[in-house]
Amino acid sequence: MISHLAAAAVALALGVPAATPGVTATTITLGGTVPLTGPAAAYGSVGRGADAYFKYVNSKGGVYGRKIVYKYEDDEFDVAKTISLTRQLVEQDNVLAIFNSVGTEHALAIRPYLNDRKVPQLFVGSGVSKLATDHKKYPWSMGYLPSFAGEGTIYGRYVAVHQPTARIAVLYENSDFGKDMLAGLRRGLGAKAKIVATQAYEVEDNDVSSQLAKLKSSGADTLMLFATPKFAILGYVDSFRVGWHPRTYITSVSISPDIMNIARTSTSQKQVEGSISIAFVKDPTSSQWARDKTVQLYKTILRRFLPSAKPDDVFNYYGMAVAYTMVDTLRKAGRNLTRDSVLRAATHLDETNPFLLPGVRIQTSPNDYYPMDKVRLARYHGMHWQFFGNLVKTHG
Repeated sequence: MISHLAAAAVALALGVPAATPGVTATTITLGGTVPLTGPAAAYGSVGRGADAYFKYVNSKGGVYGRKIVYKYEDDEFDVAKTISLTRQLVEQDNVLAIFNSVGTEHALAIRPYLNDRKVPQLFVGSGVSKLATDHKKYPWSMGYLPSFAGEGTIYGRYVAVHQPTARIAVLYENSDFGKDMLAGLRRGLGAKAKIVATQAYEVEDNDVSSQLAKLKSSGADTLMLFATPKFAILGYVDSFRVGWHPRTYITSVSISPDIMNIARTSTSQKQVEGSISIAFVKDPTSSQWARDKTVQLYKTILRRFLPSAKPDDVFNYYGMAVAYTMVDTLRKAGRNLTRDSVLRAATHLDETNPFLLPGVRIQTSPNDYYPMDKVRLARYHGMHWQFFGNLVKTHG
C-alpha cells in the first residue's frame, strides 16, 4: 500500500497523469453481467455477440492499437449476483467501464455504486425511463434500448386507430420494465379501446398458466405480452392450451426469430401469426437483408469468432450492434482514454450504426440519455418479422 501511495505521489509531483483503470498501452478492459444461465439465459447471446464483434475489431488492429478485452460474467439474472459481480469487475478486474449489462432491475441496483465511483455504466440492455430521466442524478449511467414506456405507447396508439373496440389483456413482468410498458400502453390508448384485465408475474415464477387463464376469462380479444423470452413463450403456450387465440402484441425484447420459432413449434402457426412488435435492428434471418453488407459481416464474424452460435439467434446480432456503438465511443474518446473522456464521448454521439434499420440513428447529448428514439412496427408472418409503416418515435 505504501509503495502505491509513494508512486502516486511521485506521479503527481512530476505531473504524470494517474493510470486509468482498465487501460494499458495495449488493452482496454470492459466488464458487464449477462445471464448465461437462469430464467433469462436467452439473453446470454447479447454478451457473446458483443465479444465476437470486439474480437473482429481486435483482428483489425483494435482501437488506436489497443485490443478490447470484454469480461462478461454470468449473473443468472439474479440482482444480488449482479451487484457482487459488478463490484468484482470494478474493484478486482479494474475495468474501464461497465458495458452492455442485461436487465432493468439489475441496472438500477448497481447504478448508485457505479455513479459514486464515477465508473461509466454504458449502453445497458434496458429502455427503462429512469435510466434517461434520472441522468442529472446519475450521469454515468445510460441505457441503449428504445424507451419501454414509448414502446407501450406505440402499441396503444396503434390499437386506438386500428382496433378501437379492442378488449385488451396484459401479461407483464412485475418490475420497472413491465410497469413502464403498461403505463405507456395506457397513455397511448387514451380513451380508445379498453384494458379489461392485467396479470403480473415474477421473474422467479415457473409458469404463468394461472395468469393466462384469468386473462382469457376476462373476454379479451387482444393480448399484450410485456415479458422476457421465457415468459413470452409461456404466454403463447398457455393461451394455446386453453384454446385462446387473441391478437397478440409482444415486446421487442422477446422477438428474436429463434424465440418465436420455439413459440410457433410449441403451439401452432395460427397462434403466433400476425403478432405485432417493434424493431430497430435488421433481421439477419430475413431474405430482405440477405445481400446487406452488415448482415453478411455478422455471419462472417459468427463463423470466425463464434462458430457454435446460431445465426437466427438475433440476440447475437443485437450484441454486435451495441458493441459497434461502444467501439465508436472509445474512438471518439481519443487516444488518451479516461473514464471522463469515455463519458463525454458517450453523451455526444451522432452515429449511423449499420446494424440498425435505415433511419434509426444513435444520438445522445448531456440532456438526452435515450440513444435510440425511432423504431419500425413489425408483424410476424410465416417465420419472419415484416416491417410496415414509417419510422415512429418512442419519446419526445
